[in-house]
This record gives sequence, structure tokens and C-alpha cells, in this order.
Amino acid sequence: MAMEQKVERQLFDEVMVPCYSPMQIIPVKGQGARVWDQNDREYIDFAGGIAVSCLGHCHPVMVEALKAQADKLWHLSNVMTNEPALRLAKKLTEHSFAERVFFANSGAEANEAALKLARRYAADRFSADKSEIIAFKQGFHGRTFFTVTVGGQAAYSDGFGPKPGDVTHLPYNDLATLADHISDRTCAIMMEPLQGEGGIISPTPEFIQGVRELCDKHNALLIFDEVQTGNGRTGEFYAYQGLGVTPDILSTAKSLGGGFPIGAMLTTAELATHLKIGTHGSTYGGNPLACAVAEAVVDEVSKPEVLAGVKEREQWFREGIATINAKYPIFAEVRGKGLLLGAALNDEWQGRARDVLLAAGEEGLMVLVAGTNVVRFTPSLVISKEDVDLGLARLEAAIAKLYNA
Repeated sequence: MAMEQKVERQLFDEVMVPCYSPMQIIPVKGQGARVWDQNDREYIDFAGGIAVSCLGHCHPVMVEALKAQADKLWHLSNVMTNEPALRLAKKLTEHSFAERVFFANSGAEANEAALKLARRYAADRFSADKSEIIAFKQGFHGRTFFTVTVGGQAAYSDGFGPKPGDVTHLPYNDLATLADHISDRTCAIMMEPLQGEGGIISPTPEFIQGVRELCDKHNALLIFDEVQTGNGRTGEFYAYQGLGVTPDILSTAKSLGGGFPIGAMLTTAELATHLKIGTHGSTYGGNPLACAVAEAVVDEVSKPEVLAGVKEREQWFREGIATINAKYPIFAEVRGKGLLLGAALNDEWQGRARDVLLAAGEEGLMVLVAGTNVVRFTPSLVISKEDVDLGLARLEAAIAKLYNA
């Protein structure tokens, strides 16, 4: 047998499309909220694979579900259904407003399904002219051509030729502008109930309430992209449940599989009738492996003590960051909810979020950014107090170095 080639970071540049610029370290194993690289160096994980590893790494309930299903059935196709998909769909309807579920493999695909459903519903029920989709500046909805166009960051969708049409971008949290613009031609408003990539921006109560009312007035569907906020991330199973506003369609992914690729679009029985046989599909969507893992994740995350624990952990982070900031004032505020938090840099530190990320990496801590001015934290929802304290100590060491440089 040939000797296994030693895998080095340089290999990335030789074999991978250069649309990413990964750090030099290559993690090889994880346990809970800790990760080890090839040199056995330990890192505390406050990133969670961008709000994905909601139970940390190699959580026993996930490992067990995967191993058990691996010996049974991996894939059929949607010519037949399967038990894990049906069990998972039932649980998602029990934990939300939804009555019907469509499974995909990613958040972008769940959003694609949501947008296609909204357009089809408007065409069926009203007219082909009712096709405008309103979304928000700095919003993020995925990387397929439709979802990236609906997302509110033109830099991600420019340069690929003509874009899907009839998409309007308005400022988030600006109800007056939305009220001015929306019309009976609007088929849907798509939004994150807490903007993630756009800088961890929470909606005001008036805005979120007003969006729902305007949708009702103009027969437009309200689509909540809960890819990043869903599955316990904000301390509710879905973020909408803490906002007192219910969408018509909801997309979920990221934390849903705890690291195994899966996405889902959730909606009502009435709306679901518009995706008749043949109107949409997915080869891998609803595959038994993904659904078995996601079912285990949902069972764990939906426990009242886990959801309550998210709110408790939010306070650990807020207090810890405030303590660091009292010594090394680089942050203006901490935004967000639950364990989707963003520490926004103050005026003197504008544009330096990535510096913080890299400095933290050198101290053995994984964090994220949301734009150039926000350091983002999306750790495991069950991270221990010990790991939070240790991670915050490493964050302080990183910030101290930058501050005193």
C-alpha cells in the first residue's frame, strides 16, 4: 500500500479552487468545545463552524445516531420515503408553526425552496405579475445564484452575468422605507430575524411587527431565514418564537445537523400544496443518514434545560467580554441574542475584526468575524463554564497583545 501523503496546508493551494483563504492550522480532531491540530495543539472553539456545531464536536448522541444509521440505510431517493426523514419532519412540525417540511442539504437550498414556493404561490393564487421579492441590505441567504441575489451584499452576486430579476433591497430596521415601497406586486419579504453575516443586527420590535403587518396587508408571504438563528441558537428553538411574530415560511440548516449537512424548509399545509409533484426536488434531501443525526440533535437541543442554558451562557459571554473591555477598551457594544453574539469594535478599532480573529488563533482560540468591524461568537450551545472561562482568558491575552502593540 502506498505511503499516505502527509497533508500540509500548501496542498490546499495545489488542489483547491482559491475561493477560500484558510488559516495555516489544520484541525484533525475535536471533542466538545475543543479542537486539536496536526501538531496536537489545543484550541477552544467559540466559532462552532459558523453556528453549526451546536452540540460541540463528537457529541455522543450524534455519534451514536450516525453509527446506528450507518449500519441500516444511507440513501434511497425521493421515489421512496424513509423512517428517519418522517420522524424528523414530525418533530420539526411539533417544535414550530409549520405543518409541512421539505428537506435539502444546506441553508442555501432551503432558501431556494422557500423563494420558489413564494413565487409559485403568488403566480397560482394571484398573478404572474406578483413576483417582487423584498430583502434587506447586508442580509445573507446563501450562495446559489438566486439566494445570493436576494442576499443584500452585491459584492457576492456581482460579476456572474445577468441576475434573477424582481429583487429589491431595502435597509433593515427601517419600517417607513418598507411601508413606502411594498405593494400588491410584492410576493414575499425574506429576512433574517437577526442579521448574522451583516454584523449581528437584531430587529426592533416595531420593525419585525410592522413587517408582518405589511405582508398581511399586501398578501405577501413572510420568509424567515433561520439558517443561523434556528435550532436553539437564540435560546428559543426558533428565533421567531422570541419575537412574537410568525412567518409563513422558515428555512433552517447549520445547527440542524450539528455538523452533518442538512437543511429544511418549513411551511403551512395550505402553502405546501403549491409545490405539487415535480415542481421541486433534491437528490440527497431527506436522506436517512442526515435525518437520523438531525433527529438526535433536535431531541437534545429542544430540551428545556438546553434552551435555558443558552441564555445562561449568553450572560457568561456578555460579562466576560465586558470585563476584558474594561481593561482593553476596543469594543463599542455586544450585539445579538443567545449564542449568536457580535462584539462591535469602537471607532479607534474600525476594520480590525480579522486582526482579533488571527490574534485569538495564535492564543489557541477560534472566533469568527461578521464583516470587518464585528468579532462573532457562535459556540456550542452546551459549552462548559470551564471552556468559556478558558476561551475568554485566551481572548483577553490576544486583545492585550493587540492593544499594547
